[in-house]
This record gives sequence, structure tokens and C-alpha cells, in this order.
Amino acid sequence: MSEAINNRYEFVLLFDVKNGNPNGDPDAGNMPRLDPETGRGIVTDVCLKRKIRNFVELTCSGKETYNIYVKENSILAERRTPAYEAVKDMKDGADKITEAKRWMCRNFFDVRTFGAVMSTTLNNCGQVRGPVQFAFGESVEEVCPLEACITRMAVETSKDTDKTTGDSRTMGRKTYVPYGLYRVHGFISAPLAKQTGFTEDDLKLFWSALQNMFDHDRSASRGEMATRKLIVFKHASELGNAPAHKLFDTVKVVRNGASQGPARGFADYDVVLAKNAVPSGVEMIEMV
Repeated sequence: MSEAINNRYEFVLLFDVKNGNPNGDPDAGNMPRLDPETGRGIVTDVCLKRKIRNFVELTCSGKETYNIYVKENSILAERRTPAYEAVKDMKDGADKITEAKRWMCRNFFDVRTFGAVMSTTLNNCGQVRGPVQFAFGESVEEVCPLEACITRMAVETSKDTDKTTGDSRTMGRKTYVPYGLYRVHGFISAPLAKQTGFTEDDLKLFWSALQNMFDHDRSASRGEMATRKLIVFKHASELGNAPAHKLFDTVKVVRNGASQGPARGFADYDVVLAKNAVPSGVEMIEMV
């Protein structure tokens, strides 16, 4: 593997959804997540990390050091068993936990990227603070959550058939937003990368995941989602050369002059980059 990264990064990711549900809320009947005070849509960091994990698992299948720890429907204590098998000859104690933690970082991409809490009583591998973190994604403007009534023309068992009419149709509801452009901020720490072993190769894979993850995440409720812009800020040093918020302020998303009424596509917006306002020691990179 390549060496751990030596530069701090921040990034702005813009992605959109059309007639879909980017992140349903189980506490609200799976309606799209919403900030009730502003009406803007919300997508959690956990949702985005799941898509990245799935992309890495799909594209790096069989690669020993690119396993995924938090897999869907997995039992985490069992996922840690190989780490303890690798250090079984060590005496119990802090050193054994530390070495098991290192084993998890070496072998699981998502552990050395996002970190993990693995300090339970069974197969304790400690806690890892990951170098890559996301804020919540938020839509650029208000979104309009809607419901559509749908009909299924078949039933699961004969008990579900209407005994009087023989009708096997059942009704359901589908939740969606007609259109939403979402913005999310992310952070990558070089000092934490050195602790977990997050490398330049890992970083390259991460950028690829951000650009392509929606193409491998299609479903009936997420048919049209896409990464529209990925703007990366690369610092000249490990600790950074400018505050993150000042860098984020150089990226503006505004309605263009030709747009009228509710936005219904990315073409309704202009992304304005104030490159001259980027402080010295920081490079702005447009990846998409």
C-alpha cells in the first residue's frame, strides 16, 4: 500500500435527486428527511457513508485490505473475530487491544477511513477516530415532500385476497421529492490518517466513490440521483493553511437567470467558484 496522506483536505459535494427519496426518515413514515424550520431537505452522514461502503465493496471485492466492517446485516462481533485470532498469542491487556485495532485498520477500509467503536466486551478492538468525516447534507432550497398512491396487482398469500370480490389488489404509498439539489461538506485529517493508515490509494478510491456511488445505488425510490459537483480543497500542510468555513464560503450555488418557478433540474442553478478568494497554501480542485 502507499503511504499515509500528508495533506489536509476539505470538500464540497453537490448531488441531486429527481422524483425520488434520497434519505427516508423511519420516524416519519419514511418521508424524505426535512428541517421543519426551513423546509430544506436533509441527508445524514450515515446515509452517504453507506453508499461509499457499498461502492468500495463492489469495486474492491477480493482485495484483502479493502474489506468492509459495517456490512449490511452483519454481526460486528463476528467481524472482529479474525483480529483477535491474529493476536491470540499476546497477553490480555491494552497492548492486545491496540494491536487488534491496528489489524482492523489494516484490513477494513471503512475502519481506517471513517473510524469505528469496537470497544464492546466481546472481541474488544478499542475505538478508532477516522480521518474522513461528513456534515449532514442539506438542500440548497426548500424541497416539497410528496406522497403518491400506488397499487400492487398481487398479494403475498391467499389470506390477503378479498373473500367477497376475489380482488387481489393492495394499496400503498410512495414518498418522494420532485427535485432537490443537496450540498454536503466533508473533512479529511492528515494526522488522523497517519494513525489509521489511510493512504493516498485510499484517498483516490474515496474520490472515485463520491463521484460514482449513486450509479450503483439505484432503487425504485432513488432512480435518478447523481453527483453534480465535487470541489476539493487541498492544503499544503498536514494541519492546514486556512479555516474550513472560509473555504466553503468560496463555493456559492445560486439560481441562474433563466430559471423560473420551482427548480426541476441542475440546469436551474449556477455554481460560482470564487477562486481568487481561496487563501494561499490551499488549492481548489474541481473533480466534477
